[in-house]
Amino acid sequence: MSISASDVKALRDKTGAGMADCKKALEEANGNMEEAIEWLRKRGAASAAKRADREANEGIVVAKTSSDGTVAAMVEVNCETDFVARNEEFVAYANTLCDALLENDVKDADALYALTFNGKNLGEYRDEILAKFSERIGLRRLERVTTTGHITDYVHAGSRLGVLVEFTGAKPSPEALPLTRDVAMQIAAMQPQFVNRDQVDQTTLDKELEIYKQQAIQEGKKEDIAQRIAEGRLGKFYEESVLIEQTFVKDPKKKVSDVVAEIATKSGGDVQVVNFHRFNLGESN
Repeated sequence: MSISASDVKALRDKTGAGMADCKKALEEANGNMEEAIEWLRKRGAASAAKRADREANEGIVVAKTSSDGTVAAMVEVNCETDFVARNEEFVAYANTLCDALLENDVKDADALYALTFNGKNLGEYRDEILAKFSERIGLRRLERVTTTGHITDYVHAGSRLGVLVEFTGAKPSPEALPLTRDVAMQIAAMQPQFVNRDQVDQTTLDKELEIYKQQAIQEGKKEDIAQRIAEGRLGKFYEESVLIEQTFVKDPKKKVSDVVAEIATKSGGDVQVVNFHRFNLGESN
C-alpha cells in the first residue's frame, strides 16, 4: 500500500525514530499506526517515544578535521544526564557520527543515519543506543565544511563546546598551526558574531545604532548629538562582535588580526579567516 509523507512524519513525531525506519514500519504494518509503533519498539527504534517530553540538555560536541585540513565535521549529540554523556558507548556513538560525517557529504540527520559506516548502518546503531539507555538521545545539529584552504577544529575540555575555523590563503606551516588553534580558542571563549566588518549586515548595524542612540537620549542628549554618540559607540560593538577586531585573550596587547598576521608570516603567504562555526551544548545556532 501507499504510505503518505504525513503518516511517516506523524509516526516520527510519536516515536523519535528516523524517517526511513518510520516508513518501513508503516509498510510492515500496512499503515496501522499502533502496529507500526510496536514494530519500531521491538527493534529499539521507538524507545524514545515515552521520553519525547523530557529535556535532553546534556551530551557532547565532537569536532574533527581531515589530515590535510580541507574537510571538517562537527556534531552535537544530546542526552538527558551527564552520566550518559560520559558513558564510553555514548561517546563512541557520537564520535562515529562525526567520523561518518567527515567522510560523507550529507546535509542532515536523516541522510547521515541512512549511511553504512565501517560495516554498520548508522540508523541501526542509533536504535541500539536508544534501546540501551533509558534516556532521550538525539543528534541535535551537525556541520560539515570543505575548503581549498585550511580548517582547524577545537573542542573545549568537557566536550561541551566545539569550534571549526576556516582559513584561506597559504597553508599554515607547522609553526603556525598552534596559532590557528589559538584563533579557534578565541572563538570558543569570546563568542564573536562575525569574522570581519564586511559580514555585519545593515539590519544588525541599524539595531545597534538605535540602541546606542536611545541610551544617549536617556542620558539627556539631544537627538542629533545622540546620533553622533551612537555612531561613535559602534567601535565598541565591532571590538566585541567582530573576530579579527577582538582583543586576543592570550595576550591583551594584541588583536586577533595580529595573530592572523603572525600565521601568515610563519606560513610564507597571505592568510585570512573566512568563516567559523561554534557549537555550545544546548545553544541555538
